[in-house]
Amino acid sequence: MTSINRRDFIKQTALSGLAMSTFSLTSFNLNKDTIIGHGDFTYSVDLNWGSLDPSKFPVNNCHEMVMDKKGRLIMVTDEPKNNILIYNQSGKILDSWTLNLNAAHGLSLVKEGEEEFLWIVDNGGRVIKTSLNGKIITEIPNPKSQGIYSEGMGYSPTETVVAPNGDLYITDGYGSQFVLQYDRNGQFIRMFGGNGHEDHQFKTVHGIAVDQRKDGVPTLLCTSRGHNSFKRFTLDGHYLETIFLPGAFVCRPVIHGMHLYAGVCWSRKKYLEQMDNSGFVTILDENNKVVSNPGGTAPKYIDGELQLMVQQETIFKHCHDVCIDQDENIYVCQWNANKSYPIKLIRK
Repeated sequence: MTSINRRDFIKQTALSGLAMSTFSLTSFNLNKDTIIGHGDFTYSVDLNWGSLDPSKFPVNNCHEMVMDKKGRLIMVTDEPKNNILIYNQSGKILDSWTLNLNAAHGLSLVKEGEEEFLWIVDNGGRVIKTSLNGKIITEIPNPKSQGIYSEGMGYSPTETVVAPNGDLYITDGYGSQFVLQYDRNGQFIRMFGGNGHEDHQFKTVHGIAVDQRKDGVPTLLCTSRGHNSFKRFTLDGHYLETIFLPGAFVCRPVIHGMHLYAGVCWSRKKYLEQMDNSGFVTILDENNKVVSNPGGTAPKYIDGELQLMVQQETIFKHCHDVCIDQDENIYVCQWNANKSYPIKLIRK
């Protein structure tokens, strides 16, 4: 594979931006014996997991999924008839409800004492905290209404995460590319990032997670999808490092145990080639080294530098999020995938 380092990639994207292109993928024959992934992280594929009657439970894009303490899988979709679908781990529907959002995108779960709550993000500018049965608890105002953003700045949030101290972080991934930090009472603290190619800036700050894998010290992992990267920050917004994943337009980081998982929405073969229907899943170890790419090419390092990663098997279209259960099975939610329901990867 071609060796493309982070410095060269950022230089090229700064000059030209990210272009869309189409890509013809070789068909892949999936059967009950098919195994995908690499090393210790291999999986069989259940394409029919979670399939429902679309006349009763329609979906547009299956954007994200979280698991509550009961082991239920809670998924958000931008179909306003049922923004939330709740599954058991066999794919049976347990419940559904809606906030009538037509751009519901981000979903995170937070535990407060013995109770769990959801933060739901709508790309239209709403960030809403709810109970697990859909009761609205609070909503964060649009930053323009509070003078945080100037009138000309775009605001289209994509994700939230809550830090151990209760602070809320909102990623403006489709807007002005800032991460906005609020305290547990919803009072604005600061924002950091912004649009650009410097280390501390973002191109599509699509997702965010709190990472405590290193000595239990919490840091923020923020997606910079256009840079094929995760960027690490302190909780007060100071840049620490970049994890470069050449070829992988990653969505939000998902921490499970000592590993980091992510859906890859697109992959690329050249600097600026963003290929439709080319998603896969990527898995990194505690040292942030890629150990498996289910649906993608095997991770390869040359002189310590990760080589270009692209889709290998045409199982996925655009992987938007992953959820990991207690048995380390992976549930894959997809964007722009013909209104299909999630796919389950069963750990071998």
